[in-house]
Order: sequence, then structure tokens, then C-alpha cells
Amino acid sequence: MVEHEKSAGYKDRYEVLTGNIEHGSGAVDVEAIGDRIRSIREEKGISYDEISALTGFDVDTLTRIEANEIQPQLGTLVKLSKALDSAFSRLLSGVGSRLYSVTRKHERMPVTRSTSPRGRKLYSYQSLAPEVQGRHMESLIVDLEENPDKELSVHDGEEFIFVLEGTVLVKIEKDEFELEPGDSVYYLSTTPHMVAAKKERARILAVLYEG
Repeated sequence: MVEHEKSAGYKDRYEVLTGNIEHGSGAVDVEAIGDRIRSIREEKGISYDEISALTGFDVDTLTRIEANEIQPQLGTLVKLSKALDSAFSRLLSGVGSRLYSVTRKHERMPVTRSTSPRGRKLYSYQSLAPEVQGRHMESLIVDLEENPDKELSVHDGEEFIFVLEGTVLVKIEKDEFELEPGDSVYYLSTTPHMVAAKKERARILAVLYEG
């Protein structure tokens, strides 16, 4: 989705992602994220106006996210987790209850398929370790699409990207790179950045640290 941010001129970079990831055995209902956000907000007694002031997202967008009319992007969840004083991982894929997680290929957990306000599918991602309690990183497999507008994003945290398939175009401030399978990049998410497929689609392993 493209959200209207009052405090930042960069659009969430994950709006350029799309997905054709097949659901495995542990699929999480895409509506669960909106439900989790609403539950945490009500638990903490935080109003829509307060979250809007902290994140720059308008109240209409926030209510649509909680109603599961909009599936929020990853950068959006980072900002919401800060505003709600809650772990990013709790919003993304739940609290978890284990000290470690071994995830077999067929056990990868599709979390959500993000959408724009117009209903366009933007990307799907699979969480690789949702069962670990108290984690501060999220490891995901994400499919990228082209981003002809080269829109930049900025949010809290750090990111590590490892290319699995295709050619990935990375822009960090004014520098641009083309990454092939086996290449990687690590950067602070507070630096304006963009990651997209150079042509058609590409697949990456993304590790996000909430900071």
C-alpha cells in the first residue's frame, strides 16, 4: 500500500515487493496482523490520534489496517511497533514461545500478502523463525518486483539482504548497485534506500533488525 506520511517524504520500500509464495503447512491468516495491532493498541489504551501523531499515518489508514482492509507493509509495521511500544516481531508473526526454531523448507510460514488501497497485491513474505520468543530480528523470504519510480524509504532499524534469485537493484541515497544471486547488502534502515527487481521478479532473504 502507499500510505500518506506527514513526517517523511519517502514511501515504504516494501510497496515495490510482490509475491507468489505458496502457502505451507503453517499459514497465518492475513487478517491476524490487523487484529494484533488493534488488540495491542486497546491493551495499551492508545488512541488513533496518538498513533497518527507518532507515525504520520492518517486515522483513516490506521482504521483500515485494523479492519484488515489494508494489509500493512513491513516498514509500516516497524513504525507502528515503535508507536505502540511493542516488539516488531509481535505485530509481524506473533509472540512465539520457544528458545529456538528449526524451520524445514516445507514448514516456512507465509505471514501476509500486502495490498495497496486499491487492492493491488504488493508482496508476500514468509517468516522463517516465528516461534522464537523475545526475538529482535525477523528473517523473511520476499519476492521483489520492478520499481520504475525508484521510490526511497526510511524507517528505524537495520536490514540485511541476500539475493537468492534474479538481479536486484539496490539504491542507497545516491549510490546504485546491481546484485546477483549470492551477493548481499547490509545497511541502516534510517538511510534512504530502495530494493527492487531489475527486471520482472527476484527473490531475496531479508533479515530485519528492529533497532
